Amino acid sequence: MSKKLVAYFSASGVTANAAMALANAANANIYEIKPKIPYTNADLDWRNSKSRSSLEMKDKTSRPQLADNNANIAVYDTIFIGFPIWWYTAPSIINTFLESYDFSGKKIVLFATSGGSRFGKTAENLQKIAPNAKIFEGEILNGRLDFDKLKAFADKF
Repeated sequence: MSKKLVAYFSASGVTANAAMALANAANANIYEIKPKIPYTNADLDWRNSKSRSSLEMKDKTSRPQLADNNANIAVYDTIFIGFPIWWYTAPSIINTFLESYDFSGKKIVLFATSGGSRFGKTAENLQKIAPNAKIFEGEILNGRLDFDKLKAFADKF
């Protein structure tokens, strides 16, 4: 049996709820990916082209700093990484997270929350950042999260 971790970034709490439900169903440990400087509501205003999140997402080299580097990635075989979809992809902090650890030989399964967008090319783009891992496009986890469906999803990996 592989050892599993659910690592997630949540700006408003929606992805955190999905991550906790998935960790429970997968019998996995959980780790929150936190920015060194927390996002405010103004930072998250996607309608404002000068908001922090808008500027980060426009700049492909943007790497928001992490609050810590305490995820013990080495002990896990499978890492579920969750995030809200921003501008049709993962937030820049997910790039920071992937570049901060050695994911060689790991299975990375993506999950996300979204107001309507799908993954697009997220898995393909993140695979370039963690080339020695195997990244799988997982599921969009919105709305009511059924334990049995989450368990079946987690058990595929």
